[in-house]
Amino acid sequence: MADMPEPQLTTPHDEITLDAAALRVLAHPTRLALLNRLRQQGPSTARQLARHFALDSGAASYHLRRLAAGGLIEEDAERGNRRERWWRALHRASQHDPGERGGPEGRAYAQAVALAAAETLRRAAAQTVPGMSDEWFAVSAFTDVTVQVTPDELGALKSELYAVIARYRDKEPAPGAATALVQFQAFPADRAVEP
Repeated sequence: MADMPEPQLTTPHDEITLDAAALRVLAHPTRLALLNRLRQQGPSTARQLARHFALDSGAASYHLRRLAAGGLIEEDAERGNRRERWWRALHRASQHDPGERGGPEGRAYAQAVALAAAETLRRAAAQTVPGMSDEWFAVSAFTDVTVQVTPDELGALKSELYAVIARYRDKEPAPGAATALVQFQAFPADRAVEP
């Protein structure tokens, strides 16, 4: 297999704009989940990740090697030894603009994102929500909202929401801050929008 090209970084936020090769690597929901876990929780081993996601260790190792070949993670040599390989994410976030890079790779990636988001919500329903403190539960949001918009208006809404999220993501954490997951999907609710 040929080496995949190094994805291009967009600084200063340590984000990566996904190219076609990276989109192909991330078009698998398990790989996307592994990458997100490394980004949120820090370096980990294949065995630890396999246990967290109820995977076979061999399958977790395979997916981690694919992520590394795509330039999305790397081996954490400072932590590893001959028996255990530790992996870490290379970027804090991924950016994909379907308007710029649609095609089969972009659509496959979007499907993987939707499946990974659904799995995250399933885990939240089973594990997070029941044990969440009243303080955090009171400020959480679990809702669907529908709006009547044109494609241009949906694009503007998406840009505005990204700007709000970026404002909170890029600030210094306040005392008592915890990591909060913000899931955001915006898409037509029915098939009536096909050309």
